[in-house]
Amino acid sequence: MEPLRALISPAPAPIFGRGPVLRRTRAVPQLIFFAVLGVAAFIFYRAFVREAERVTARVRRAEDEARTGAAGTLVKDPETGEYRLAKD
Repeated sequence: MEPLRALISPAPAPIFGRGPVLRRTRAVPQLIFFAVLGVAAFIFYRAFVREAERVTARVRRAEDEARTGAAGTLVKDPETGEYRLAKD
């Protein structure tokens, strides 16, 4: 009967009038969850910015080509030294 009584007994009485005993909860799982969420959001943000910069550069090249009437942008091949059209 004694082990069962220990399970259903109320929390211990406060010591020296400090008020009710507060049970501590562990916040570690929540901290890990929000840390992983923050890292994922940062990675997504960096990928989004990288893609936006790539698209912006492509649009600017297209605008320059349209303005000058060029058929494309030439880049030099470092191995052969020949010029070819840039690939997007």
